[in-house]
Amino acid sequence: MSDSQIGFLLVLPALILFAVIILYPLLGSMVMAFLDKSLVFPGEEFVGLENIQRALRRDFLPLLSTTMIFTVGATVLPFLIGFAVALILNGRVIARGFWRGMFLLPWLIPSVVVSFLWMWIFNANYGVINGMLRELGLVAENINFLGSRNTAMWSVIIAKTWNTFPWITVMVLAGLQTISRDLYEAAAIDGADRLRSFWNVTVPQLRGVISTVLLLSFIWNFQHLETIYVMTTGGPSESTTTFAIGVYKAAFQARDLGEAGAIGLLWMALLSVIVIVYLRFAVREDA
Repeated sequence: MSDSQIGFLLVLPALILFAVIILYPLLGSMVMAFLDKSLVFPGEEFVGLENIQRALRRDFLPLLSTTMIFTVGATVLPFLIGFAVALILNGRVIARGFWRGMFLLPWLIPSVVVSFLWMWIFNANYGVINGMLRELGLVAENINFLGSRNTAMWSVIIAKTWNTFPWITVMVLAGLQTISRDLYEAAAIDGADRLRSFWNVTVPQLRGVISTVLLLSFIWNFQHLETIYVMTTGGPSESTTTFAIGVYKAAFQARDLGEAGAIGLLWMALLSVIVIVYLRFAVREDA
């Protein structure tokens, strides 16, 4: 056998797993977007673009707006916190190794557990935050964080931020440790203070890490389901209903697999366009 044939046989088990677990469900959901298919009634009927047109008229813009708010918030906020923590841990801190391990704990906890934890923290009747606000005299009565359109999305974003910022801290910290001290010494000789050294040395050296972290965070948050579903189930009044929640509700609450497939297809197409545009700009900047 040739080297290419041996290589193919070695890769074949992974290809089979990919086809069964990812490719087949993906193609099945794409085909479903063009069918009138229900979980309640048997049979299916080809309806062409009818499901997609209905999703565009009824669901697409509200879902897009809510998804982008959540995705941007749950990407930018943990990035800023994670970056700041990484800068602190990269310096001279007492028990630095201990703190590095402690900051990993939120990331190691499953997101469903984190969601239940923060749902209790934001609870309108016995939540920790309401108790603290009352003790400080900042509020006279409890705030229904998860039951108000004005605070529900921010509550979900805060919970997701607490769960994911440690991963960003680890990535940025690894990048910081690869920067040569000679660059900072050269900047200091040229008269640069800490702020100028940060903008002219640290940020350019971390450009690759920052791009990777932001892209992966955006993709994961664009598809995220658990935190939102556990904490708000998409409410109140659809104010936290993202594409992931919309697909779930269409498929398993409305029992309309055709509509769920149409929303999923639009969701995938939009994410693909965003990623392609981002990568093109990233490649052009690197060139």
